[in-house]
Parts: sequence; structure tokens; C-alpha cells
Amino acid sequence: MTTRERAMAVLNYEKYDRLPLVHFGYWKETLQKWKDEGHITQDMLSDGGPDKNKVSKALGFDCGWGDSLIVADFGLRPVFETRIVEERADGTYLEVDPYGVTVQKKRGETSIPAEVSHTLVDRESWEKEYVHRFQFSPGRIPDLAGLKGQIPDDEPRGLYCGSLYGVIRNIAGIVGLSYIYADDEELYAEIIDTVARLAFDCTKAVLEQGVKFDYAHFWEDICFKNGPLVSPSVFEEYVGKHYQQMTDLLKSYGVKIVSLDCDGCIDALIPTWINHGVNTMFPIEVGTWNANIAAWREQYGKALRGVGGMNKNVLAYETAAINTEIERLRPLVELGGYIPCPDHRIPPGAKWENVQYYCDMMRKVFG
Repeated sequence: MTTRERAMAVLNYEKYDRLPLVHFGYWKETLQKWKDEGHITQDMLSDGGPDKNKVSKALGFDCGWGDSLIVADFGLRPVFETRIVEERADGTYLEVDPYGVTVQKKRGETSIPAEVSHTLVDRESWEKEYVHRFQFSPGRIPDLAGLKGQIPDDEPRGLYCGSLYGVIRNIAGIVGLSYIYADDEELYAEIIDTVARLAFDCTKAVLEQGVKFDYAHFWEDICFKNGPLVSPSVFEEYVGKHYQQMTDLLKSYGVKIVSLDCDGCIDALIPTWINHGVNTMFPIEVGTWNANIAAWREQYGKALRGVGGMNKNVLAYETAAINTEIERLRPLVELGGYIPCPDHRIPPGAKWENVQYYCDMMRKVFG
């Protein structure tokens, strides 16, 4: 069986010869460390190019989950010009990012920058700066005929369907978006409707090209360790209907597996997703709250699938910790409909030999 066949067999509760071994990518600092240690060469550091699988294969993975996603341009078009607006004596500086958000950065640091101010604050700023940037145009859609030969036949083929709320959070900020809801509920709904309409139009235009997709995929990242960054009831009211429209479209084209990427503790938002056609959760961060698919399966049954849920942090420890983690995964795999995957990008603390050991043991245990 190919990796593609294995993955889809697992998620559809069908027979397979062994689990596919997948990952969620690596921090750039991780790859640089491994290069400095002599495990990989410069030509293996290509990000998204023809050599993107060299590191995966050297470690023992079959592929990166999402490596074969087809992506339309769902974002701001055009984006805001990135420019530095203030240099500070302490070495930090303020920069306007592509979303129109002013952020504070410091040279040499790779952490998420602090948000200082936002362009999107009210109806005036929405209509002046953003509405025209969220309009559909054919130029947003990739020509799949032109990509022939670049879409691997042996990896799960996914269609990225955009973000219905997370991208808005990126633009307005958590607090700012909450104020928009409180101050102008009609505007709040209009912003969500506009972003969702663009996602629908782009997704439909890709599907109409006739390429068969194994799964569809959304991105949100709207939760943190204690729960969602939006009221679950508000999310259901304003966003749920758009997920339903999108998944109905996908099903009409034969796409049955619909996954969603959201970090953090997502439990309170799962009802909206599962009730509106999203059936696969990713990356199931273990975190301090010990997320795993078992509790969700008890509540939602086999309608809920998952990819992720492997505690990536053990890759920095001794092999005994890796063995313990694999044993923890064993009963979860036996539930079916679940593919273990490091629960985010592999961090710099991970040892090259440990990742290889993890892949070897996963094959022995689940192969």
C-alpha cells in the first residue's frame, strides 16, 4: 500500500497493512541544529521545494501531513506593505505586518511578536482597508493542470479550504475582535460572512477543475491551553453555518474526510465542527491538558477522527520516554480512525537519533 492508501484506510476505518508515519514539520532552528551536527546537508533544507521530503525520509517518516495540500490564495489581496514604522533604543522595533497589524519585534528573536495596534477596528476601517482585499478573482486559484506531476500520487492529497475565523482574529486581534462583536454585531457578522464567501468561492473553483481530493483541510488556531478564544455559542451562531455550507460542497464532490487544524484545548468548539461536517481533528496538542482522541471518541463516536496527539517533547528525552509515549498511543490507535503524529512542529530540543528511534519503534509496534 502507498502512504496515501494507508492514511485514507485508517481514517475510513478500513483495513491497512501498517500505520503511515507522518509529522507536522520542523522548526527552522531544529533543521539548522541538525545541519550543524552533520545529519543533513544544505540541499535538504528546502522548504516546500522538490527536496522537501529528504529530511522526512532520512528520519524514517513517510511524509509530512499536509505536504500535498493544494492551496488557493484565501488571504488579503493585496496584503499590506511590510514596513518598519519605529526603531527603539532597546533594540526592538515596530513593524506593520501583511495583515495591517503593528507588531513589536526584536532582531534575532523568533517568538511570536507582540501586537501593538490594529488597522481593523470599526466599520470605516473595514470598508476602507479590507473589503476589497477579500474579493474573489480567478487569479487566486491555482491551475491544477499546470501542477500535473507536482502532486504526488503516493501521499494523501488534500485541499486547503482556508480559515473562517482564525484569519479574522489575526487581523483584528483577540481583544479587538471581541470589541467589534460588542460594539457592532452587524459588522461582526459581515466580516465573517465576507471571509467565508471568499473561502467558498475559492474552494468551489478548485473543485471544479476535476482533481480528486482525499481530504479537505481548514486552519483556525483559535484556542489556548484553557479553551477557546471566542465564545462557543457565538462561534456556533456566526461561523457554524459557513462550515456547513463548505462541507456540503465538499461532500458533493466526494470529499468525505474534512480535517481542521486548531492548536490549544479545542473541546468546547468541537460540537460546532463535528455537527457541521468537520470530522477530523488535528494536531491534538497534548499540552498541559493531556488532549487525546479517546475522550472525544466516547462523546462523538466514530464520527470523529484524528491526526496528531503524539507528545513531541519526548523526542528531547531518553528512549525510555519515547517507548512510554508509544505505549500510550497504542490503545488510541486501536480505536481506529486515528493517525499518530507529533502534535506540532518538531522543536530544536529534539535529538536526530531520537526521532529516528521513534520512527523505527512505530514501525515495529504498528507494522
